[in-house]
Amino acid sequence: MKENLPLPEDKKLVVVCRVEAGCLGAKGGDHIEAFCHFAQKEYAALGSDYIRWEIVPRHDKSLPEMQYRVNEKKISRDQAAKYLNVFKKKLGEFEDHMHDKLGGLIEQYLGRI
Repeated sequence: MKENLPLPEDKKLVVVCRVEAGCLGAKGGDHIEAFCHFAQKEYAALGSDYIRWEIVPRHDKSLPEMQYRVNEKKISRDQAAKYLNVFKKKLGEFEDHMHDKLGGLIEQYLGRI
C-alpha cells in the first residue's frame, strides 16, 4: 500500500466503534443515538486520509466494541495493526487516543443535555 493520501474510500480502514448506552448514565438509552451522531461528526476529520469512522450504538452485546474493515471485509486486530503501521501509527496508541477522545466527547455531550 502506497502512502498516496488521501486514499480512495475502498482502501481506507473502517473503524467501527460501538458505544454502550450505559456510558451516558442511567438515561443513556434516551441519548445514545444522538450521541453517536454527535461523536460521528467529531471523529470524521481524524485520520480522514486513511480512516473512516463508524460510531454506532452497541445494541447487540455479542458484537465487539471495536471492529475493523477494509473494503467491507472484516480484518483482525493484527491486520489493523499492520495497516496502521504503514502510516507509522501503533494500534495500541491509536485505540488509547480514540478512547480518550470518546471519553471527552461523552463529558462534552452530557454537559449539553
